[in-house]
Amino acid sequence: MLPPIPRLEDYQISATTGFLPSELPLLVLPDPVYEYWERIIANFQPLLLSKRLRTVIDKLPIIPATHLYTENEWRRAYTVLIFLAHGYIWGGEKPADRLPPSITYPLLQVCEHLELPPVATYAGLCLWNYKPLFARDGLTLENLSTLITYTGSLDEQWFYLVSVAIEARGGSTIPLMLEAIQAARDNDKETVTQHLRTLAETLDEVGTLLLRMNENCDPHVFYHRIRPFLAGSKNMKDAGLPNGVFYDDGDSRTSSWRQYGGGSNAQSSLIQLFDIFLGVEHRPTGSKAGETSESEAEPGVAPKPRHNFIHEMRQYMPGPHKRFLQAVETVSNIREFVEYNQRDRNLTVAYDACLAMLRSLRDKHIQIVSRYIIVKSREARSVSRSRGRSGPEPDSTPAPNRGRGIASINYKNSDADQRKKKMRGTGGTALIPFLKQARDETGEPAIDAWARKVLTGARKTPADREVDVENLRAQEDEVDGMPGLERVPTIVGLAGSWNMETEGGGLCYQ
Repeated sequence: MLPPIPRLEDYQISATTGFLPSELPLLVLPDPVYEYWERIIANFQPLLLSKRLRTVIDKLPIIPATHLYTENEWRRAYTVLIFLAHGYIWGGEKPADRLPPSITYPLLQVCEHLELPPVATYAGLCLWNYKPLFARDGLTLENLSTLITYTGSLDEQWFYLVSVAIEARGGSTIPLMLEAIQAARDNDKETVTQHLRTLAETLDEVGTLLLRMNENCDPHVFYHRIRPFLAGSKNMKDAGLPNGVFYDDGDSRTSSWRQYGGGSNAQSSLIQLFDIFLGVEHRPTGSKAGETSESEAEPGVAPKPRHNFIHEMRQYMPGPHKRFLQAVETVSNIREFVEYNQRDRNLTVAYDACLAMLRSLRDKHIQIVSRYIIVKSREARSVSRSRGRSGPEPDSTPAPNRGRGIASINYKNSDADQRKKKMRGTGGTALIPFLKQARDETGEPAIDAWARKVLTGARKTPADREVDVENLRAQEDEVDGMPGLERVPTIVGLAGSWNMETEGGGLCYQ
């Protein structure tokens, strides 16, 4: 007997807004006991600017999460607490490696309820952190505002709101995908074809929304002012957190050091749902389709553990959303249905169109990463080297960096380390190779042979050319700055370039 098609209401998913909450996020927590938190959030940017946030939080009483009743209240509490936590950790001249009980104790309670880790995630930064300007105008990008930001800048708001608009636009396709799965069970090729066409059109619109990031989010502001606050505590030795962060809940028996990844759009359930529905499979970075495993090559020898970053990101999703993806995996049948009916030209073209639009979305994302991360990282290294050649000042702190706080924290490995190996993305592997592989894997299920060839990397795209040009510039800068050194391209992730394990996969955006 086939497993039942998942019901959206069982997983806190809306038929219209998708993974965004069916009720608008709360502007404030209603119980007056949480006025302490809300008062700090109301003055969040001034407290960060004056470097007084940590002092204020250290004086807070421990307020348990016992006065939260609705899911909306739990979500608001989580969003408030993760902004306070990351502001506390990253809002000084140096990162704080200890989170005080006034934040840790209630945060752990809230995270247990929501089934989330106690760190800033896509859910807290985007899904539960917006409001419409005018209720009647819907959740379009022009009608959205962010509730909480670290910097108070238009750039930071826009960075979150592009994701909110994408979730809102893609949310209506979730019930269509479930209907298509049922239609495939019923051998209703016409309905499956129509829903695939609708999905392809929506994916095209989502890609257009993503490229609007350039309109109001300046790459320099993002890289130097916003991005550092999104960092997690995993593999952040070079940033000043060699052991991660000590979560002090006030009890020596349960307080502990913890390490988590940073906030990432890879934690979007919507993007992973597209993959699951279309039957797109992602492998660990560097693996090829049909590659022989080590266990097959050497009988009796256990294979090296291989890390699939995309699946790891589900641990940073709200519990109901994670379970929904798992449930859809058990019923997903579209790829097999199309392959079985590949003589139906309308069906196969609609399916291949979906893959093409999803691949295009990932290609556009590579362009965003190149402009916002790769270019800015190269420029930062170039400035750093030019300062180094002019010699340090007597106190060894370059004058332009004094008083810059979070913007001056060094996330990069030493030059020697950079020459030994590529810098790693936030999840564990070089970012661009991961993104390119994920993009090309999207085209592998294509039915038409020509389409499959085009969609799996046979032709270079504008994104490929942008990355190639930037890599060449980075290599030229490397040689100009340090003659005779090996040309090694440097790759970083959205929430900081981290020194990662050799085995792993990762990105910090989609």
